[in-house]
Amino acid sequence: MTLRKTLNIATLIVGAIAITVISLWIGKQAYSWLPPQAAAESVLIDDLLSFLVTLGAFIFLGVTATLTYSLIFHRAAKDDFSDGPPIQGNVTLEVVWTAIPIMLVLWIASYSYQVYDQMGIQGPAEHLHVHNPIATQTALAAPKEAAVTEPVEKIDVLAKQWAWVFHYPENNVTSTELHLPSDRRIRLALQSADVLHGFYIPAFRLKQDIVPNQTIDFEFTPIRPGEYQLTDSQYSGTYFATMQANVVVQSPEDYQQWLAKAATQKLTPANNQAAAEYAQAASQKVKTGWATVVPAAPPLVNQF
Repeated sequence: MTLRKTLNIATLIVGAIAITVISLWIGKQAYSWLPPQAAAESVLIDDLLSFLVTLGAFIFLGVTATLTYSLIFHRAAKDDFSDGPPIQGNVTLEVVWTAIPIMLVLWIASYSYQVYDQMGIQGPAEHLHVHNPIATQTALAAPKEAAVTEPVEKIDVLAKQWAWVFHYPENNVTSTELHLPSDRRIRLALQSADVLHGFYIPAFRLKQDIVPNQTIDFEFTPIRPGEYQLTDSQYSGTYFATMQANVVVQSPEDYQQWLAKAATQKLTPANNQAAAEYAQAASQKVKTGWATVVPAAPPLVNQF
C-alpha cells in the first residue's frame, strides 16, 4: 500500500470521526432550542428533534467536507481544460447512493410514527380513546398496566369562536384558565362548539385537532410547575389570534386549593377579547373590513 493511499484512508477515518462527534454535539444543542420540557411527552418530541438535527448535521458536514477535500486535493492543474475520464455505469456506487437514502427515510418514518403513536394523537376519524403509557419523564418505558392504575384528573375542554372553556366535573368548576396538577395524569375531553380547532401547548409539545360533533379523549402528564400558553393551532376565523389561554401547572396541593376556592365563587361572565373587539367594531359609525361571524357570548366562569 502506497503512502498516498494510506494517508487518504487515515484522512477519511479521522474526518468521519470528527464529523460524527460534531454532529452529535449539534444534536445535543437542539434541546436548548425549544421551551422547557413541561410534560412527560415533551421528552419524546425533543429526542426526535435531536435525532433529526444530528442526522441532518452529519449529512451536511459529510457533503461539505467531501467537496472541500476534492477542491483542495483533486483540483485540475492550472490551464488544464481537458475533459475528465469518461467514468460511467458504476453499479456499486449507484446501488449505494440509492439504498442509503431509502434506509434513512424508512428509519426516520419508523421513529416518527412510534413517537406519534406514543403521544396518542388522534385523527378526525378516530373516536376511541388512545392511552399513552407515559407517567413521568423517568418512566417512559413503563408498562401500560402500571399507567392505568394512576390517578387521573378529568377535565372537559370546549373550544368555540373564540374562547377556551374548561370544566372540572368533580368540583363543578368552570374556568377560562387551564389549571393542572403536576405529576398526575390528565385526561381531557376535547369538544368543539362550531368549527375545527387545535389544542396546542408548545411547552408540552402537544397538539390535538378538535373536530366538531366529536369528543376526543386526550391524555398527558405535566411535570414542571409554572405558567404556559395554550393557543389554537387551526385558523378558526376573524378573531383567531385572540383564542389563547393560560395554562397553570401547580403542585397537587395548590391545585386542590384553587379548585376549592373557585367552587365557592358565583358564575360570572369572563373577559373575552374577541367579543370586546367585535362590540367595539360594531359601535363605530364607519364600517370597515369584511363581515365576520359574531363571537360566542363570553363564557360563565367561577373566577376570582
